[in-house]
Amino acid sequence: MTQHLAAPSTGTSDDAAGHRTGWWQDAVIYQVYPRSFADGNGDGMGDLAGVRGRLPYLKELGVDAVWLSPFYASPQADAGYDVADYRAIDPMFGSLLDADALIRDAHDLGLRIIVDLVPNHSSDQHEWFKRALTEGPGSALRDRYHFRPGKGANGELPPNDWESIFGGPAWTRTANPDGTPGEWYLHLFAPEQPDFNWEHPAVADEFRSILRFWLDMGVDGFRVDVAHGLVKAEGLPDLGTHDQLKLLGNDVMPFFDQDGVHEIYRSWRTILDEYPGERIAVAEAWTPTVERTANYVRPDEMHQAFNFQYLATAWDAAALREVIDTSLDAMRPVGAPTTWVLSNHDVTRHATRFANPAGLGTQIRTPGDRELGLRRARAATMLMLALPGSAYVYQGEELGLPDVTDLPDEARQDPSFFRAEGQDGFRDGCRVPIPWTREGSSYGFGAGGSWLPQPAGWGELSVEAQTGAAGSTLELYRAAIAARRAHPGLGAGADVRWLDVPEGLLAFARPGFVCTVNTTGAPVRIPVPGTVLLSSAPVETDGDTVELPADTTVWWTV
Repeated sequence: MTQHLAAPSTGTSDDAAGHRTGWWQDAVIYQVYPRSFADGNGDGMGDLAGVRGRLPYLKELGVDAVWLSPFYASPQADAGYDVADYRAIDPMFGSLLDADALIRDAHDLGLRIIVDLVPNHSSDQHEWFKRALTEGPGSALRDRYHFRPGKGANGELPPNDWESIFGGPAWTRTANPDGTPGEWYLHLFAPEQPDFNWEHPAVADEFRSILRFWLDMGVDGFRVDVAHGLVKAEGLPDLGTHDQLKLLGNDVMPFFDQDGVHEIYRSWRTILDEYPGERIAVAEAWTPTVERTANYVRPDEMHQAFNFQYLATAWDAAALREVIDTSLDAMRPVGAPTTWVLSNHDVTRHATRFANPAGLGTQIRTPGDRELGLRRARAATMLMLALPGSAYVYQGEELGLPDVTDLPDEARQDPSFFRAEGQDGFRDGCRVPIPWTREGSSYGFGAGGSWLPQPAGWGELSVEAQTGAAGSTLELYRAAIAARRAHPGLGAGADVRWLDVPEGLLAFARPGFVCTVNTTGAPVRIPVPGTVLLSSAPVETDGDTVELPADTTVWWTV
């Protein structure tokens, strides 16, 4: 299990000036949620062996890299985002030997591997935290987290008014070794996820070591979870308000997007640059503006940052044009690629979001109009893949999977579901194991069922059912990714040239290429821009004009 020096050669391209660009500049990156992708040992839970066995499918899909959600040793209080040991694989997913084999097989196929890194918090079963509790007040290990005495006459009140993202206070009180009430500790997420204190040098040293461990294993990069959360405002000041979740994304919070995080990422960048093969870091940073997101990808920090503003944009031409322009404008000064993403493991799948009325947010509990949602999802994907920069695909969206909105309460496992009476706790719906075959107890996911129940009829959306089927969503993704790779006007870049079209439509040009998008619910006729390259729905030209069907994207060569 040593560093893999033979890095994949895919994904590097020339920019407009003829300079070589990094592979991440135009990469299509596929997110694997390991517990729901493929089950290699038949225990009902996806694992690394299952992922390894399906790598040829991902190669055929045409993606450049695979991002793996956490597989570390964990009590699974938050689906692996509560890490007990950052250098070990949880037995439910396999072993370090399985991870090594997966990385090697991926590289042999020309695929890169990006792993999740969770530096904001650990599990309460992490050795540091367990010892901090056992040793009691005064333990040096408590300085590596945020332990504080409570307020009130007897310390019975939390140290400040911060609220957990999962609901309730962001503080939990401990018991002293003699059983008396003790100090409180900070957890911006579940109580089982205590926040690290990044002001302590041991924390920074530990994570630099963790980076090197996985880089030596051969991984090509890291997706950094809660990248905006590591540094807290000095003194941990009160916010002075309740319903703090409503403020997220609208302002800089004392626990999110503090400027001090950037010193951490500059130190990480020096490590990444020591390794061959262009290793990268990707920020999951929820910030108030795209401009603040750009701070994470300055030339000496990370390479990419998720564009959550784009993910949250409604299926509306004017809104989409605005967020596209804002995103490109923000990233251009720092020389970073804009990223585009429509779905992930924390939000309702876009085939369901677009099936519902706009304005309901990114977690939706109703199925909506399935046919409408799929039509819009296909069009939205083709728009995303036509934009300059890097695109992320969440497992199963290439099958047009909807969210499973009718999971019984007793089947749900999202911790936020249980902490806030179900409010914003419906992430399980996008985590239902994906179908591979038409038949079988888990539609090819594995021989032993699936950890979340799959809906009836899931097999008709399976890889088997869609492979080779004309017009299927899977074949549309394969064709679009292949065309994106082959066409010189697609992929890396920083600009689009907008064309004049009727209200409700988008049209932009890139070298030798035009993309037209109809976000309205009715056909619209426009002049023919060129020769049809690919479309999300059937389209026919009529002389010099073409009727764009409702909720359709068409790619043209010019």
